[in-house]
Amino acid sequence: MGLNDPQWGKRRGNSGPPDLEEVMRSFNQKINELFSRKGGGDSNGNSDGGNPDGPSSKGIAIIGFLLLVAWAGSGFYIVDEGHRGVVLRFGKHVETTQPGLRWHVPSPIESIEDVNIAQVRTVEIGYRNNVRSKVLKESLILTDDENIVDIQFAVQYILNSPEDFLFTNREPEDSVLQVAETAIREVIGTSKMDFVLYEGREEVAARTTVLMQKILDRYQIGISINRVTMQNAQPPEQVQAAFDDAVKANQDRERQRNEGQAYANDVIPRARGAAARLLEEAEGYKQKVITASEGDASRFEQVLVEYAKAPEVTRERMYIDTVQHVLSSTSKILIDQEKGGGNLLYLPLDKLIQADSGVAKSSTGTIKQQNENQDFSSDISSRSRESFRSREREVR
Repeated sequence: MGLNDPQWGKRRGNSGPPDLEEVMRSFNQKINELFSRKGGGDSNGNSDGGNPDGPSSKGIAIIGFLLLVAWAGSGFYIVDEGHRGVVLRFGKHVETTQPGLRWHVPSPIESIEDVNIAQVRTVEIGYRNNVRSKVLKESLILTDDENIVDIQFAVQYILNSPEDFLFTNREPEDSVLQVAETAIREVIGTSKMDFVLYEGREEVAARTTVLMQKILDRYQIGISINRVTMQNAQPPEQVQAAFDDAVKANQDRERQRNEGQAYANDVIPRARGAAARLLEEAEGYKQKVITASEGDASRFEQVLVEYAKAPEVTRERMYIDTVQHVLSSTSKILIDQEKGGGNLLYLPLDKLIQADSGVAKSSTGTIKQQNENQDFSSDISSRSRESFRSREREVR
């Protein structure tokens, strides 16, 4: 009687559940009938003298076929997008499958390694999970100028060859960490400390990326470096205070240098302008002196020509002009009046006082005062000539 029989529990006047031991005995009996080579017996244990090619062999064949189908069905697998399926036959690489539904010979003949080639993986050097969790044996690096810097950086990479990543190296992720540490030490070892800490961070990261890729390609690890990110770069904590003082001193030096440069940019152009102006004035004075000298020489030659024609008149004229020039710069007035002269002389005292004050204040004076003095001297000279001529007429 089966468990699904609708008459279960109603036969033989039994209204309760069947006995568990009876159910197990019935199940074991059916299994024995199915796998017995002599054929199954009835419920009383009587043999039916079954045929070896009868239902028992057929059942074994069906079960074997079902097991074979289940084993073959276990070879189907799905490769996700961005992944690759690496097929291994007895541990040896056979092929690499693309995304989609695939089939391989089931285990234990073949096995599958699912490799994610689109995932961006990260290796941390000098710290773990947080920049405060430093690994000093990785972060302390010697520079070219014999200083020590504390650097933490991260390397991001992807896989470009699943086969090389799985089979060429035993521990590829540890290899990436060691290659990154080697590359950064080589780059920083050829750089100055200030360059690494300040203006050269991007260049250091770029050079490290190139060097890491060369080493990884040489090792055939199957990894492509995406980016090297500098998380932190500073002096060691033990000398941080002294380094800050040195930085402040450098900043003060740069500030004073900039101030000096600004002052030089202000003073030097003005000095050059003044020098150029003095040169131009000197050149003008030179031309003036040369021109005046040439004019005097020309005038002297002309006077010489006239002197040769009338020596006495020319000598007297030169004498009078010289006396006029000499007396025009003094406050004294000389009157040559012979006995018996009755001419009335006009003395402009106000102009004489102005002329005296102008000479006392400055020897150079202004152009206006010089013109007034010249006019005054001309007036005196003309009056002196007229008085001299009148005296000559009276004597005659």
